[in-house]
Amino acid sequence: MEKFAQLGLSEEVLSVLKSKGFEEPTEIQVKAIPLALAGKDIIGSSATGSGKTLAFASPIIENLEPNGNVQALILTPTRELAEQVSDSIKHFSKNKGLNVFAVYGGVDIQRQIRIIRNTDVLVGTPGRILDHLQRRTLKLNNVKFLVLDEVDQMLDMGFHHDVEAIIKQCPIERQTMLFSATISEEFDYLVQKYTRNPVEISAKSFVEDSKLKQIFYDVSSNQKFSLLVHLLKKETSELAMIFCSTRRNADTIADSLYEFGIKAKAIHGGIVQNKRLSILREFHNKSFNILVCTDVAARGLDIKNVTHVYNYDLPADSKDYIHRIGRTARAGEDGKVVNILSNRDYENFRIIQGNKSLVITQEELPQMEQVKVNYTRDRESGNRDFHERGNRNFGGSSRRFSGRRAPSRNFRGRNNRFR
Repeated sequence: MEKFAQLGLSEEVLSVLKSKGFEEPTEIQVKAIPLALAGKDIIGSSATGSGKTLAFASPIIENLEPNGNVQALILTPTRELAEQVSDSIKHFSKNKGLNVFAVYGGVDIQRQIRIIRNTDVLVGTPGRILDHLQRRTLKLNNVKFLVLDEVDQMLDMGFHHDVEAIIKQCPIERQTMLFSATISEEFDYLVQKYTRNPVEISAKSFVEDSKLKQIFYDVSSNQKFSLLVHLLKKETSELAMIFCSTRRNADTIADSLYEFGIKAKAIHGGIVQNKRLSILREFHNKSFNILVCTDVAARGLDIKNVTHVYNYDLPADSKDYIHRIGRTARAGEDGKVVNILSNRDYENFRIIQGNKSLVITQEELPQMEQVKVNYTRDRESGNRDFHERGNRNFGGSSRRFSGRRAPSRNFRGRNNRFR
């Protein structure tokens, strides 16, 4: 196993890494850091949690000196990831005295304008960065490093034109690094147009398949919440994430769990920024251990010690499913993914099962107490979730499917290029 000292980093940076407990680099760091230090453009495929922030941050820190101009620009798809990346770089660069700042929507732009004037490393979402460029409150003519983090998610969120507009404001003579978990035509277009002789690197999934158990339950829609409550009370988990398809579902599930004595909080795009960041800090600090979230709110977040992932609503494709399950079974730790399926989830599940690298095994329904929540109408999809509160009865048998074929007990799918 290589050490950070073998990668060409200075004692100044190594001392900070050592003080933070970093001794052995991850695969993506071993591959990226020497290339970045040599000035190469990099195309990296690596999942969330694989250590890619340090992979691109350490060469930036090595090569910059404070001068009050934006010398490095890092684009992220979400506000939370921008804060996370910014905080990491602040920690790693404390010996260099670099001014690092994150910008995103939903906060006071005047304060951002004041701080940007003396920023060396700027991290931000494409929308807010472009906003500052259009206001002429940001200049990128001194940028030496351009990093696009979680590119696939940025493109999925519709930022393609914003990203291009931002890149065009950067000097041609710069070093560019793009990191993505998956590859698309839009990604290839950015690579071909805006990088120079890039070196492609990839790292195996940070998730260890041998440590990851994936299961699904076949349940009627009015038993989904009962099963979730039963499992959360039965399973021993350090931190758990529950994924819902809509903001309304996330709020309803989190509030209802709390009523049944389970400490849970929701996070989604409808919650004000400061509150979202506060909830994430509490979750990191284990003030509560169950986070109910939507895909957009959770994108790119690197949360350690997640032992369980629950899919209360299934995503529409295997790519989002892989992003979700990548939250657990990291760095040699055990992890479990629980998919709670009812009739309206089957179509999405069949799409997911097209990825033959996924092995998802059916479990028999346990005997459980029936608990119910008030049904809510999902404004985004028009579907109803039946979770009425009141009756208390017990169930354990798997229901039959009307008009649809039930999924088989085991699934294997096709390999994904960047898993």
